Amino acid sequence: MLDSKQLRADTENVARNLARRGFVLDLAAFRSFEERRKQVQIEADRLRSERNANAKAVGMAKGKGEDASALLKRGEELTQQLSSAETALDAVQAESDAWLMGLPNLLHDSVPEGRDESANVEVRRHGIPRSFEFTPVDHVDVGAKLGGLDFEAAGRISGSRFAVLRGGIARLHRALAQFMLDLHTGDHGYQEIYAPYIVSGDALTGTGQLPKFEQDLFALKGERALYLIPTAEVPVTNLVREQIMTPEQLPMRYVAHTPCFRSEAGAAGKDTRGMIRQHQFDKVELVHMVKPTESYAALEQLTAHAEEVLKRLELPYRVLALCAGDIGFGSSKTYDLEVWLPGQGKYREISSCSNCEAFQARRMQARWRNPETGKPEPLHTLNGSGVAVGRAMVAVLENYQNADGSVTVPAALRPYMGGIEALRPS
Repeated sequence: MLDSKQLRADTENVARNLARRGFVLDLAAFRSFEERRKQVQIEADRLRSERNANAKAVGMAKGKGEDASALLKRGEELTQQLSSAETALDAVQAESDAWLMGLPNLLHDSVPEGRDESANVEVRRHGIPRSFEFTPVDHVDVGAKLGGLDFEAAGRISGSRFAVLRGGIARLHRALAQFMLDLHTGDHGYQEIYAPYIVSGDALTGTGQLPKFEQDLFALKGERALYLIPTAEVPVTNLVREQIMTPEQLPMRYVAHTPCFRSEAGAAGKDTRGMIRQHQFDKVELVHMVKPTESYAALEQLTAHAEEVLKRLELPYRVLALCAGDIGFGSSKTYDLEVWLPGQGKYREISSCSNCEAFQARRMQARWRNPETGKPEPLHTLNGSGVAVGRAMVAVLENYQNADGSVTVPAALRPYMGGIEALRPS
């Protein structure tokens, strides 16, 4: 959520920043909220002041032995009027807050201009795509040869956009997740978290999925409004919900391996083949909570940690800085990591690393006590995939495939595969 004080004090600059996304700030609506809020606030303040003065007058009258019945009656009237004014103020504030919840985050100055993904800027590349002596196929065909990818069975069980993994491919999937967790907890110093896969609407509001993106979620039936997590970012970031952290507790760096559930409501007809876009998939998620002055250094660090996964797996990839029109709702700046998929002949996203600055923290009331002011202030939150397990598996299957249908196991994964050096057709 944006800072309402900044919005009031610097409305035109906020509007210009949001316009970079292609978002039009409804200034008329904002000014209407503000005018109504000011009017009700002024009336509430007037009534409160008059009630306080009346209470003092009652005390003085009683002290002098005078009849205070008229003053007491007036006090009751003022209390009722003030209660009504405060209710009206709460209503205006709730309406204003609901409107604020629909505003995206402000962009960092370094975010490239542009309206869509075609304007994203390549920052760097690592690795050279392999030259094959045969025509490489995609992961669906690789998996079929290995007998380990079963979309037909998944369709009978759950419908489209699900997969059943069998045998060596299932083990490869598990090995990738374990490898990533060990890398991030061991070499990178993250604390591992096991978090709930079911969360409340408040948790999703805190990280920005609600109310705007409810159609992308899987809601559960029952007495409470509960949802399957779309990413571990939701429960892990909410660990600091309604907390005030000390400077000594920051930075906080967490890693969690969870399934993720997404309806893909806006992706009809996209990536229907294979495992690129599924309703259920696994991710190893990285989350940072930091002091505001340190968040952009943290973004570079988080991105480098995600890159290290691909370097250890020896997978070619590139890093993109997302442009203003392609960046996520809650992010101030985002880097996407795209891994090379020879079966498709192009780079595809495998991780998205974002600095949300104070956007999520304001929604969650997650703060730290700034020693310079002595006051609680919003901390900054960051998140990124370190990395998507299913897409990493896709990348391994396609980049390490061989002409005989086998797949070489990357050296980094062999300790997690019982020393197996290759997956072979049965």
